[in-house]
Amino acid sequence: MEFSAQALASILEGEVEGNPDVLVNQLSKIEEGVPGSISFLANEQYTDYVYSTKASIVIVNKSFEATQPINNTTTLVRVNDARMAFAKLLETYQKMTAPKAGIHKTSIVEDSAKIGEGCYIGPNVYVGENVSIGNNCQIYAGVYLGTDVKIGADTILKPGVKVMDHCEIGEDCLLHPGVIIGGDGFGFAPNSENNYQKVVHTGNVIIEDHVEIGANTTIDIATLGSTIIKRGVKLDNLIQVAHNVEIGENTVIAAQTGIAGSTKIGKNCMIGGQVGIVGHITIADEVKIAAQSGIGQSITEKGQIFQGSPAFFIGDYKRSYVMFRKLPELQNELNELKKALKKS
Repeated sequence: MEFSAQALASILEGEVEGNPDVLVNQLSKIEEGVPGSISFLANEQYTDYVYSTKASIVIVNKSFEATQPINNTTTLVRVNDARMAFAKLLETYQKMTAPKAGIHKTSIVEDSAKIGEGCYIGPNVYVGENVSIGNNCQIYAGVYLGTDVKIGADTILKPGVKVMDHCEIGEDCLLHPGVIIGGDGFGFAPNSENNYQKVVHTGNVIIEDHVEIGANTTIDIATLGSTIIKRGVKLDNLIQVAHNVEIGENTVIAAQTGIAGSTKIGKNCMIGGQVGIVGHITIADEVKIAAQSGIGQSITEKGQIFQGSPAFFIGDYKRSYVMFRKLPELQNELNELKKALKKS
C-alpha cells in the first residue's frame, strides 16, 4: 500500500517541503529510515537524524528550523504536532489494513447472538448466548465472549481475549492479546474449620467507551454490582484490577500495578508501574503516583503527587530520601562525637 507525500499531507493537514510525488509503503524510526519509508521527528534528541536519515518522508513540526541541509532524497511534511500526526497516520494505516468483514468458518456463534454490520469474527472465536456486538468490530482468533456480553461499535478484541458472562465493553475500545475481563475476584472467607470458603461473585465488569487495555491485564467481576472502568482509561500490560474497583475517566496506569478490591480511583490520574494499592480506599482526581509506590491509605486532596512504600507526599519523600542517603555519614559523625566525649 503506497502513499504520496501530497496524499499524506492531505490526511494530516500538513504542508509538503520537497517532492510531493515521492511514494512510501512502510513506517520506520527516523534513525532506521530506509528509502520508501516514512518517519517523524518530535523529540529534539533525534534532531541530528533528520539530516542523515534515508527515509523518503519525515513528518516534522511547522516550527522546525533546519540548521544544515536536508538529504535531497528526503521530503518533509510540516504539521502542527508531529507526534500526534504520526499517531493519526498509524491509526489510519491500521484501519486500512484491518481484516475484511466476515465470520470465519471455524468460529461458533450461538443463534441468539446479534452481530452488527461490517464485523470481522476470526478463527476459533466463540460468541455465546444473547451476545450483542456493535457495527465494525474486529474479533480476532481465539476470543471467548460469554453469555449476555455486550460489545460496542468499532471495538477491537485481539487474539485470546476472554470476556466472561454479563460483562459490557463500550465503543471504540481496544483490548490487547490475553486480556481477561470478568474473572472471579479473590474472595474467600475462613470458616469454623479454618478452611477458606469461596465467596461467589455475581456482578459484572463495565468498560466504557475509548478504553485501551494492555496484554494479559485482568479485571475481576464485582461481588455485587459492577467493577467499572470509565471512559478514556488507558491500562498497560499485566495490571490486576480487583472486584468492585472503579477507575475514573482518562486515568492512565502503567504495567504491573495491582489494585485491591473496592478501591475508587479518580479521573485524570497517572499511576506508575508496579504500584500496589490496598482495597477500600479512595484516590482523588488528578493524583500522580510514582512507580513502585505502595498506597496504604486514601489520598483525598486533588492533584497530589505521592512516592515511596508506604507512599507519602512527594515533597516530604524527597527531603526524607536526602536524609536517608546521609545516614552513613551521620552515623560516622555520631561515632566520632561519642569518641570525643569519652576522651573528654
